[in-house]
Amino acid sequence: MKQLFFILLVYISTNLFSQLGGTRSYRFLDLPATARAAALGGNNMSIWGNDVNLIYSNPALLNKYMHKQVALNFCNYVSDMNYGYFAYAHNLKNERGTLAGAIQFFNYGLFKGYDEFGNKTNDVAASDYCINLNYSKPFKDTCFNIGVSLKNIISQYDIYQSYATALDFGITYHKSNFTASVLAKNIGFVWKSYSGNDEVTLPRNLQFGMSYKVKKAPFKLFMVADHLNNINLKYVSPIDTADKRTSLSTDTKKVDSTGFQKFGVRFGKFGDGVMRHIVIGTEIVLTKNFNIRVAYNYRRQKEMTLPDRRGAAGLSFGFGINFKKFGFAYGYNRMGFGGNASVFNVTLKF
Repeated sequence: MKQLFFILLVYISTNLFSQLGGTRSYRFLDLPATARAAALGGNNMSIWGNDVNLIYSNPALLNKYMHKQVALNFCNYVSDMNYGYFAYAHNLKNERGTLAGAIQFFNYGLFKGYDEFGNKTNDVAASDYCINLNYSKPFKDTCFNIGVSLKNIISQYDIYQSYATALDFGITYHKSNFTASVLAKNIGFVWKSYSGNDEVTLPRNLQFGMSYKVKKAPFKLFMVADHLNNINLKYVSPIDTADKRTSLSTDTKKVDSTGFQKFGVRFGKFGDGVMRHIVIGTEIVLTKNFNIRVAYNYRRQKEMTLPDRRGAAGLSFGFGINFKKFGFAYGYNRMGFGGNASVFNVTLKF
């Protein structure tokens, strides 16, 4: 049971730290479950197109051009952990909007069970599921598209179960080469907590994003401002003692400096706080059917970098190949030393 207990601590513990991590449950909802999202820094909620995979990041991107598309995404995460995402879109007649169904899962694998005396017991499993119903409709004679996603969340760790219902609500403005979106995610309530006594909360999120296709150039630029509902995303690592700070103490060593140096320190902290909300990237269209995706997530880089090894955490990249009835995409997340993820996608168009 020791392995299962560790997983429970990581994924469902609440109020252990003041930072973003560890204060919410159902964190599998924040994973980049599609190859396109993984390649674009974990989020592509402001990119307009006819790819049904886009609805994972924002239901307001769902549109009639995704009609009868099926998307399959899979990632072998770490060890025998894996997750995936399946979606299908269907346009309604008489301009009544577009519907899409989706299923997201995270499987933590099997864990060997032992009792308190070390005797072998039954193996136990842990998994999370989210069943989505998405709907979108454009405002008549405008460039705005409104979308909503109803999420039914099922989480089961051995004999412990939890259920929740949440809504994603987004509005997208799209005209010519410019797209802008506002999205509120995971607004809802928990029907049942794991033990009945623990506090389980949804990972709410407020996002704003923009993208722009540069005229006469083969690339599209995008920017997403993430977690606008949580101003302070600073994470103080317990092993980062460069300025004498720990997770239990924020005391810093006083250093004599000039007014200019003090201003520089304050400005640096302000810039760091702003950049922790920002994801930037690009999609480079090499041909009509092939593109390359590259992005940078500053907060991920700051949280995943080791004090003695900077590495390339925060960077992500991938590509997409499209044919008339078939599409293939790959996304790679540089998470840290040992936690990288490759997401594969197949899209079929009927």
